[in-house]
Amino acid sequence: MASTPMDLDEPASSTATPSLNITRTLGANVPSTSKVSDVISAFRPTKLFQRDDIKEGKPQPYVLSIDFDDPGDLCMTSESDETIQIYNVKEGRHDKSLLSKKYGVKLAKFTHTSSSIIYASTKQNDAIRYLATHDNSFIRYFEGHEKSVTSLALHPGSDNFISCSLDNTVRLWNIGTKQWTAKLLLNTPHLAAWDPSGTVFAVASPASGTVLLYDYRNYQKAPISVVDVLKARGPAEPDAAFRGWTTLEFSNDGKHILLGSKQGGHFLLDAFDGSLKAYLKKRNGETTRRLAVGESESGNVESSADCCFSPDGRYVLSGAKKDLLVWDTMATPAGANKVLEPAYVLEEKREAAVVAYNPRYNMIATADQELMFWLPDPHA
Repeated sequence: MASTPMDLDEPASSTATPSLNITRTLGANVPSTSKVSDVISAFRPTKLFQRDDIKEGKPQPYVLSIDFDDPGDLCMTSESDETIQIYNVKEGRHDKSLLSKKYGVKLAKFTHTSSSIIYASTKQNDAIRYLATHDNSFIRYFEGHEKSVTSLALHPGSDNFISCSLDNTVRLWNIGTKQWTAKLLLNTPHLAAWDPSGTVFAVASPASGTVLLYDYRNYQKAPISVVDVLKARGPAEPDAAFRGWTTLEFSNDGKHILLGSKQGGHFLLDAFDGSLKAYLKKRNGETTRRLAVGESESGNVESSADCCFSPDGRYVLSGAKKDLLVWDTMATPAGANKVLEPAYVLEEKREAAVVAYNPRYNMIATADQELMFWLPDPHA
């Protein structure tokens, strides 16, 4: 098997880093050079970023989340040492490190302006913070949650966003004001996601075994649809319908909902009727060591998006203790249980606990304690 030579980041070097060979994905009004389906099997771990600012004797931090800005030019991580790291995608280099030592940081997300971000606190209080990255100054605090925030979901067309919390509330926010605009009281609303049109949002509640879909214009009313995960779990154990959830995401074509699980497989659900389209079975039931959202255990950290869709909505990528698993959602699941085996296993010795696919370019980022950029090998 042909492989792409590994490149190691050297942040202390004064020499310019050569641009990575990145090709665009298919998307609305975006020039394309490669379809995702043409390159998905050829991805290889290409550039490893190693933190050079970790003091001797200090443990290597964990990457808690990965996010890309809208143009796909910047990649951002939030890390367990209370830092935010920002990387230039096309040049394959580390850009800056931002500190949040007083409040901690997790779930960092770009707004639709690449120079500003929101993130959840891990200490002091449970406020959400709005930060300008060019000078590391706070623009606004969003206060109201009384326990830890578990999910932040930015509206696809505006800077409105949703937050979920262990205080059993879902709050809707307008980024222009610090006061929440709406509050829903739900049982364990640990995860939230927007559909690509921004007219529907979903909330995942593991304690009730449901995914609730709301009309954004009438969220005060009852959900427009309720997905019964116990009914739609396929061959998974009943326990998987009520715990261990890690990810909630709509595909960009609006047809599917991905409900990630730390157990033996992920759930691919029909976004319209809530039925199980496929049970994405992990290889040998292998999963990452991270905790599911809302779980707590001394010495371990939460998962944050350990699986995701490709931008065309066709593929689902998932981390594991080693390698990167890829399912083709257009493939026919096997049997009445609708089991779908991985179409590709992309080899990598490091654990991929957090996974993200660039929205504009054919590149993938994965991490556990170090960030890895994946690119298609042109010789594969």
